[in-house]
Amino acid sequence: MLYSMYEFNRMAMTPWRAAANATRRSLRAPWNPMGETIAGRTMAAAAELFESVTRRYGKPEWMLEETEINGRRVGVSERAVWQKPWCNLLHFERDHDALMAARGDTPDPKVLFVAPMSGHYATLLRGTVETFLPDHDVYITDWIDARMVPVIEGRFDLDDFAAYIREMIAFLGPDVHVVAVCQPGPPTLSAISLMAQDGDPARPASMTFMGSPIDTRLSPTVPNKLAEEKPYDWFAGNLIHTVPAPNPGAFRRVYPGFLQLAGFMNMNLDRHVDAHWNFFTHLVEGDGDSAEKHRAFYDEYLAVMDLSEEFYLQTIRDVFQEHKLARGEQLHHGKPVDPSAITDIALLTVEGENDDISGIGQTQAAHTLCSRLPEGLQMDWIQPDVGHYGVFNGRRFREHIAPKMKAFMREQGAEALARR
Repeated sequence: MLYSMYEFNRMAMTPWRAAANATRRSLRAPWNPMGETIAGRTMAAAAELFESVTRRYGKPEWMLEETEINGRRVGVSERAVWQKPWCNLLHFERDHDALMAARGDTPDPKVLFVAPMSGHYATLLRGTVETFLPDHDVYITDWIDARMVPVIEGRFDLDDFAAYIREMIAFLGPDVHVVAVCQPGPPTLSAISLMAQDGDPARPASMTFMGSPIDTRLSPTVPNKLAEEKPYDWFAGNLIHTVPAPNPGAFRRVYPGFLQLAGFMNMNLDRHVDAHWNFFTHLVEGDGDSAEKHRAFYDEYLAVMDLSEEFYLQTIRDVFQEHKLARGEQLHHGKPVDPSAITDIALLTVEGENDDISGIGQTQAAHTLCSRLPEGLQMDWIQPDVGHYGVFNGRRFREHIAPKMKAFMREQGAEALARR
C-alpha cells in the first residue's frame, strides 16, 4: 500500500512539475526581460528547486567517454561482458590503438570493483572508476533495480549475491584484483573464502575491502545500532513492500529505494536542507558553477534502487544482527564459510577516520578472519580526515588512497601466480 501511495503521489505531482519547468524555461528565455530581475530569478529558482525535489531520478549515466594516459586522450566505452537477471558485469574498454600509442603493449592490472547493492546505483563509484582507468583494466558490478526484475526471474538473496561474485571472478580469471566497496564486503569475502576452500584455480590475485561491515560489533555506528535495536520482525513488517504495476517487477516484495533514501537523508537532514537552500540562493545570485555542483551531486545521490526482500532481510540478520561471518557461523547454501582457508590471496583493508557508516575496525576484522594468511600478504590503511564517501571518492581518495591500492595490486599481482 505504501509503495502504491508513493507512486500515486509521484504521478499526481507530474502536472505541477511540468508547470514548474515551463515557468523556469520562460523566465530564463533570452527574450523575457523579467528573467534578469530579482523577482524573475527568484521565481525561476523556486520553480527549479520544486521540480528537483519532487522528481524521480532515473539511473545515472556513467559519462566516462575518455581517459588520459601519458598525455594522450584514450577513448573509453562501457560494455556488458557478463549478464544475469540481477547484475551486469561492465567492462570499461579503452580504445586499443590509442592505448598502444600511449603505453605500448604492457598489460595493465585487471580490477573488479564490487559496487554496493544498498540503495544507490553502481554509478556512485564513477569517481573510483575514473581514477583507475588510466592504469588499470576496469570492471564493475552493475546491480539491477529489483523494481525492474520480473517476478518470473525468481528470488535473489545474500547467498545469490556471493554466488554471482564467485562466478564473475572465475569469468575474469586468477589475475584479477577484487575491490569490495562498503556493503559487499561480507559476501565478497565469503565468495573468495569458498574459492579458497575448494582450491579453485580462478581465485583472485588480491582482495581489497573499503569501509566494509565485516564485523559491525566493532566501533558500532548509528546505522549499526539501529539494526540491532530493532528486532528482525520489525524490519520484515515495516520496511518491505510490494512493487505496484505497471513496473516490470510488479508484485515483487522489496525494500523500496525511497525508504532507503529517507533513511540516508534523515541521518544528516540539516546538511541536506542547508544544501538545498544554498542551491536556491546560488540560482538567484546567478552562481552557475555552484548550482551545477549541487545538481551533479544530487542527481546521483537521489537516484535510488529497490532491493529484493530476501537480500535485504538476510543482510540485516546475518551481517548486522547475528554477525555470522565474524562469528564463524556463516553458511552459503548450507556450506560453512571459512576465511581462514585463504592463504595465498593478498589482503588490503581501507577505512576512513571519520566514517559514520562503517566504524574503524569493522573492515580491519578481515585480517583477523583470514588467520592463516601470511603477514607479508596483508596491509591495512586508515585514511585521516575522511568519512564514508571519502574512502572511495574525492580528493583524498585520488591523492592518498588510490595510489596505495594501485601499488599494492601491482606488487601482489606480480607475485600471485608464483605463489600457487
